[in-house]
Amino acid sequence: MHERSLPASPNWYCSRCSDVSDRGVLAFGARSVIHLAEPGLFTLTIGELVGHKETVSGFSFCHHAGQSHMCVSGSGDGSVIFWDSDSRLSTRELSPHQSPVSAVHWSPVDRNLVVSADEKGVVVCHWYHTGDSVSFFPEPRTVFCLSCSPHTWNHVAVGWKNVSFDDVYKMWGFFFHSSATNGVTDREEKGCFLASGSKDQTVRIWSTAKGKGVMTLKLPYLKRRGSGVDPAVKERLWLSVHWPKGRPTQLVSSCFSGEMVMWDLTRSGKQKWSLFGSSSEGQNHSRIVFNMSSVCLQDDSELLISTSMDREVKCWDLASLECCWTLPTLGGFVYALTFSPVGAGCLALGVGDSMIRVWNTLSIQNQYDTRSFWQGIKSKVTALAWHPKKEGSLSFGTDDGKVGIYDVFSNKPPQISSSYHRKTVYTLAWGPPVPPMSFGAVESKPSYSLYSCAGEGVILQHDPCKLSGEASDIDKLIRDTNSIKHKLSPHTDLSWKPNGKVVAIGNEDGSIDVYQAPSLKLLCSIQQHHKIINTLRWHHDHSSQPELHYLLASGSSNAKVYVHNLRSIIESPADSPVVLTEPYRRLCGHTTKITGMAWSPHHDGRLVTVCYDGTAQVWDVQQEAAVCNYRGHVGPLLCVDWSPVDPDVVWTGGRDFTVQEWRLSKQEFTKPPKGKKMLELVEKMKVNPKKKKNKKAGGATPAEILTPSVNGERGRGGETAAAREELSEDEEADGSSTSSSVKSTVLLTGKCALLCSGDLVLVQTAELALHKRKPRSMLPLSTSMDHRSKEELLQDCITLATVTNSCIPGQGEHIHLGLFSDRQALYRMFEEGHVEAGHYDSVTYLRLWSGDLEGALRVATERGELSDHLLSIAPMAGYAVWCRTVEAYVKQLCLQEQYLKAASHLLSINKVYEAVQLLHSHKMYREAIALVKARLPADEPVLKELYSSWAVVLEKDGHLSSAAKCYLAAGASFDAAKVIAKKNDVSSLRTAASLARICGEAGLAQSLSLRCAKDLAVAQDWVGAQEVLGSQDSLLVHRLHVCVTELLTAMLAEAKLVNWSSVSGHPWASPGGRHSSIQDRIREVWQEEFGVSESSAAPGSIPALLQELKAVESPQPSTHLPLKQVLRLDVLDVPRFTFRGLAVSRIFSCAILHAFFFFTGLIVCSRKYPKILRHTEEQAKAAANSLQAFAGAPNEVKDKVVNGGSSEPEVGVCPATQTCVNEKINFDASVLLSEDHAACQAIRRSVAEIQERLAAMVAQHSSGQQLDPDMKQADAERRPDEQESLMSLSTKMSEYHKKLAELPDTVKVEPLYTPFHCQ
Repeated sequence: MHERSLPASPNWYCSRCSDVSDRGVLAFGARSVIHLAEPGLFTLTIGELVGHKETVSGFSFCHHAGQSHMCVSGSGDGSVIFWDSDSRLSTRELSPHQSPVSAVHWSPVDRNLVVSADEKGVVVCHWYHTGDSVSFFPEPRTVFCLSCSPHTWNHVAVGWKNVSFDDVYKMWGFFFHSSATNGVTDREEKGCFLASGSKDQTVRIWSTAKGKGVMTLKLPYLKRRGSGVDPAVKERLWLSVHWPKGRPTQLVSSCFSGEMVMWDLTRSGKQKWSLFGSSSEGQNHSRIVFNMSSVCLQDDSELLISTSMDREVKCWDLASLECCWTLPTLGGFVYALTFSPVGAGCLALGVGDSMIRVWNTLSIQNQYDTRSFWQGIKSKVTALAWHPKKEGSLSFGTDDGKVGIYDVFSNKPPQISSSYHRKTVYTLAWGPPVPPMSFGAVESKPSYSLYSCAGEGVILQHDPCKLSGEASDIDKLIRDTNSIKHKLSPHTDLSWKPNGKVVAIGNEDGSIDVYQAPSLKLLCSIQQHHKIINTLRWHHDHSSQPELHYLLASGSSNAKVYVHNLRSIIESPADSPVVLTEPYRRLCGHTTKITGMAWSPHHDGRLVTVCYDGTAQVWDVQQEAAVCNYRGHVGPLLCVDWSPVDPDVVWTGGRDFTVQEWRLSKQEFTKPPKGKKMLELVEKMKVNPKKKKNKKAGGATPAEILTPSVNGERGRGGETAAAREELSEDEEADGSSTSSSVKSTVLLTGKCALLCSGDLVLVQTAELALHKRKPRSMLPLSTSMDHRSKEELLQDCITLATVTNSCIPGQGEHIHLGLFSDRQALYRMFEEGHVEAGHYDSVTYLRLWSGDLEGALRVATERGELSDHLLSIAPMAGYAVWCRTVEAYVKQLCLQEQYLKAASHLLSINKVYEAVQLLHSHKMYREAIALVKARLPADEPVLKELYSSWAVVLEKDGHLSSAAKCYLAAGASFDAAKVIAKKNDVSSLRTAASLARICGEAGLAQSLSLRCAKDLAVAQDWVGAQEVLGSQDSLLVHRLHVCVTELLTAMLAEAKLVNWSSVSGHPWASPGGRHSSIQDRIREVWQEEFGVSESSAAPGSIPALLQELKAVESPQPSTHLPLKQVLRLDVLDVPRFTFRGLAVSRIFSCAILHAFFFFTGLIVCSRKYPKILRHTEEQAKAAANSLQAFAGAPNEVKDKVVNGGSSEPEVGVCPATQTCVNEKINFDASVLLSEDHAACQAIRRSVAEIQERLAAMVAQHSSGQQLDPDMKQADAERRPDEQESLMSLSTKMSEYHKKLAELPDTVKVEPLYTPFHCQ
């Protein structure tokens, strides 16, 4: 239907919103429409798919033979629609999702499988041939992207928001992963590869066979000329990846600022990428890329299509990595389009995305040769006008009231007028200057002035040579010239006749005034329209028929176009203005308001008009006949212009974000749609349904004010009556300023977040409301009575004018008229009317205005309606009244939970302690402490009380560090250290010990240091343990203990008996070959590192350290002691042995035995006594029991076992006594670790139990008393077969003695220590 067009921008922040079919058809979602185009040397738009009601969030073609014309799309309304791209009709529409659809993909393997996902995390599988669907809910997170595997039909990769790449889910035969784009078969192993891009600035390659990442590619920082990488660009990075078909080793990804790179996965070295468009500047995108898709053409060339935030669609040749063509797109409503009268074919577009496009429509090399201008523009461009004579000079007006001039042939920023409009600029026009600008010398006067008309109804005249000067309002000249005293109707449009002698001005009331320049004398007033004038156009003056030069066409919101012939009035003006009520021609056919029109420069009397019905109509004005009707747009049209070079071509733009070129000769319709056709068109236009205005007093809700936004556009409700109506319904308030604003992904509407491509807009409902809410009247009675019927209001005027004794204003049924009479009537109206109606606020203000300030405060206090305003004027009533008012207001604020404000008001009357107590009672400790420190002395007791109370609360809530700070501030350092130590971790204990040491708590510091050192030693952090103990001199003996433990551990590790990895260690603990014994190493380390030797003086002397070491408490060994505690307990013996000067062989052997038992148990025993221990379960158990008994034995037995009884006498021990002990335990040490010894121990335990039982029975029998309660309970608990008599116990005793007699004498020699002896 149309020749060329600039489509709407592809939707932003959608992972798969564009695709290319196998037949070479490009499709991308733009707002709620899907645009179709054919990419080649030049792109050609072929149509749209219309059917979604909200933003298109996903699109995919079917890449199977015979079905390549089929496609599927998802939308923000939760619908999934299947399309036939050939007929551009939907074949099936589904609503499987309750939330907006975020991604959709047609499986490349199964021609019937389509997978879609939504923002709640629901994944739905659709089977196209059967219509069945299955829903999955693998993860309750927003799905950002999904991709069906090109190799296996039941594998789908899903990317969620804020999910780790290491999370893999496998459900119901589907493979879900935390990011997805495409895959390629791995020829070396079974499975495929998956590429994913993320905001972490990396591209990762994942293997589905391994279930993990196999390669990570870091994005390169590609600096543009003269600039670096903006940190904000990194923050809003959207990393897209695409795996081209047939290129298993090449991957395409986007970069930070819109650059695109080709990764060669087989290339070695750091730089594995090649840059697209590196041959010349300007080929790459200037902002982040959202979508990429590729297609193979018939000539075997492969093209890549990319869409970006810069609103451009680019086509790349994958062979050369060069850009083939660029398709510019539009991100807002097209408000204005106009051809240059000097530069043929130069079309200027004013768009709602805060940019101006200048399109060279006659370019042969590039059919879409456009330039964008955005500098100095902060809002929508709503009006454009080319200079009539100066080439390249383009004026523009914006939604925020700015007027400026661009030189499109230079790179300079625009000139901005210093005079701003208060509302949207609707019309710009160049015309001759009028006073006062026309005064002065000829050389100083401009040949043309720039006129701007805006929503507030004012027309300003700007000097284009001095835009910094003040613009003049032409209304002053109109009043002065025509002696007008009344208020002029707000202006809505103006149009200068081509010869510059006459100007027509349209008004809000539907009238059109025609003035003669330069004095602006009123020639006539056209009273034909009854609604706001939207557009005015004069016929061109190069027609062959002179009478046509005076034709003025006008369009308004009444859907009719009137054409007036003003030849007689202009050529022969009357002395007084003429009023016209009949048109020259009436053009009827449109059904809604007219928004734009243009006369054909190639024909006489041919006019084209655009309307809100979504069509453009061409008229033959002289015949009042319709020529053709264009219906290619989806939505209302806003602007139109005739091609200056082709009489058969017209250009139109509208609210569907498109500009379209179409030919009159190719249109199949003649008139605008009516009846059923009009209804069908309305249904077609229901893509973005108009929101109804909220009639409630509270104003419109955010959901009703803002419509779904795409590409930076959002809808809003109506403006005031003075505003132009083509912008009044669902007008977008664009937030996508490309000059300085930072794009974001979220537009907040109330509490809802919508994905869009505009700025991050944080707005309040009150700021969104276009109808400013009037302040509430303090006279509700009078106000309500003024909103009655017309007849009643007229009667009030008569009553007020004829004041009589029987009808007194402000009394009786006329009480509402008290405002218009004397003071007493006003008082009666307030006292009687408002109090009875319950309007106490009005009574309060009445008493305030009448001077009864105390009464006003009393009324407000009783009602609990005190305010800051009333409190501020309370001092005028006296100090006592002010104090009472403050106290009452404090109580009111406390009920409203505004405690800070209440405390501040207490301070105003110098009640500091009450303010502190108020904050304290409501647990606002920070504020209370700050107040005390700011207003009270430093030694105030209440400060310590606050700190203590706060510390208790913090400690109860688990904030131990903060509680400790409070205790320190309160002077309770002991409590602070105890609180920190409650966590019982190393860092807390270390901190608590340091705190206690600094504060002088020596005992607590020593205890905490020992606890910390113990935990560090268990973790084998030897350096840390020594540092903690070294902070206090009194812990020297514990440092020696830790030193010995570290040396023994190092020896065990050197012998490869343990597999320990120490966190930290000292150099002196490393094994050395020069030492012959452990005792020598210990003595050497003690002397060198700690200064402890035999000659050391107190308190570091040997006797003192030995005495202190003996005082160290350690758990008593028992049979219930875990095996792993053996080394930890007996290592205390080593320093004692060293202090006493015992033999090195005994110390080392004892430590080795204990360490072996700590780690490997019976392995050590089997190595030391291979002939005794045999590796059977029962024997090993017996050996373990023996070894455990040995661990609990006294040192004399240990020494005898290890050294066979030969040892040096201890220091301070009599030699005779030592010899006696040695002789007593002179036996073979290996016996203790034999099975016979374990059996001997078991028999002796059984004999002891029987003896105890027999003794109890004999004692009971001899005394005649009952059994001990414990023994009786034990007998009761025995089973009947276990309850034995005296005879049976004697028999068992004889059997045990026989078994004991059979054992060798070597195992029965005394003393032998069993686990019972070790208790």
